[in-house]
Amino acid sequence: MKMRIESSRIVKPIYEDISPTKSHIPLSVFDKVTYDAHIAIIYAYRSPTPPNPAIELGLQKALAIYPEFAGRLDKDEHGNPVTILLNDEGVRFVEASANSTLDQVMPYKPSPSLLKLHPSLNDVKELVQVQLTRFTCGSLVVGFTSNHMIADGQSTSNFLVAWGQACRGLRVNPLPLHDRTIFTPRNPSLIEYEHKGVEFTSKLVKKERLLNQAHHISEDIVVHKVHFTIEFLAKLKAKASSMNGNNKPYSTFESLIAHLWRAITKARGRSAFETTQIRIAVNGRARLNPRIPNEFFGNLVLWAFPTAKVKDLLREPLPHATKLIHDAVTKVNNNYFRSFIDFANTKVKEQDLIPTADMNDHILGPNLEVDSWLRFPFYDLDFGTGCPNIFMPSYFPVEGGMFFLPSFVGDGSIDVFIPLFQDNLPTFKKICYSLD
Repeated sequence: MKMRIESSRIVKPIYEDISPTKSHIPLSVFDKVTYDAHIAIIYAYRSPTPPNPAIELGLQKALAIYPEFAGRLDKDEHGNPVTILLNDEGVRFVEASANSTLDQVMPYKPSPSLLKLHPSLNDVKELVQVQLTRFTCGSLVVGFTSNHMIADGQSTSNFLVAWGQACRGLRVNPLPLHDRTIFTPRNPSLIEYEHKGVEFTSKLVKKERLLNQAHHISEDIVVHKVHFTIEFLAKLKAKASSMNGNNKPYSTFESLIAHLWRAITKARGRSAFETTQIRIAVNGRARLNPRIPNEFFGNLVLWAFPTAKVKDLLREPLPHATKLIHDAVTKVNNNYFRSFIDFANTKVKEQDLIPTADMNDHILGPNLEVDSWLRFPFYDLDFGTGCPNIFMPSYFPVEGGMFFLPSFVGDGSIDVFIPLFQDNLPTFKKICYSLD
């Protein structure tokens, strides 16, 4: 595939019946604890599609309602991001063309070729980047990148839906809630849980971890896409919940994570006495009391960390792993979120701690990380000619980092994107559909 960049420029908000009222927004403790990096996603639309100027105009209107994305991050004297400047400096807008049809080039699983379909993720000052790539068949691919410190998956998907509404001439609904100052520590603070070594760590520990994995970076990592049908998922859920008695069955999500945890650990061939854990993103909107509306714009995610010895994980049946996951996720409740807020506001600076979330971690083994996009309205980005035919993450070759998406088949099945070392992939393929 030959790509040609037709234009690259900055696009700024267009304010109609609203105008910005603030000059800056301080980052919350949830913004500061997440990844300081751009995340890229890919959309594909079949012909006919709206012209680029119509999509650009809709973007400008949506940015007026979400001015944080058109701003810039401001840093303190130590180089740490602390504030979003609402200065309307704009987003990067790239127009490109390809000399082939979409079907000739579009991979249905992440591969390095996807990196051509969105702007670079390195050293980006803009908080959002958009690339529109036109193909000879009339199809359109939209590459979208955004800085995770500005918005989590829920917020980003809300913005994308608003962009589509603006393109279709509709009033954006629902409107975002912009107040990030609501996460204030209690007086007196009540730190009920351990957060050092969980969301935060010391600089020395982080440095040692990155040094220890440095010699693995040259190993081949393959991003493997696995499709789980609704029939398989139903059987998996029933098996995972088979020892649950009269209690409520485990969720499909918990059951699938447990299954993959065991399969990937077996494929990796880790030592029986190693400890393995999963980092599972947990949306705090429904867990905080009072509840935070889904329209809140920003980050509101912590993580559950189910943990097991390799020998126990593989020796015990599937319900054992599923219970570990269920219990760990359940623990991340209102009390946990409040404890985190108190700790992050009072202890992090005092103890000189940094977040454990780090995009420089390229090797997660023996651990895993799960990002679920199953409940977010990413598929609802309609520029005026219908919803996308394909939605997927870009190419993120982080060994052990998984993305869960609703399949674009639209029947309730799930696609999981799993980066593994090339040597571990054959074993994983043999067992990933086994219910034994």
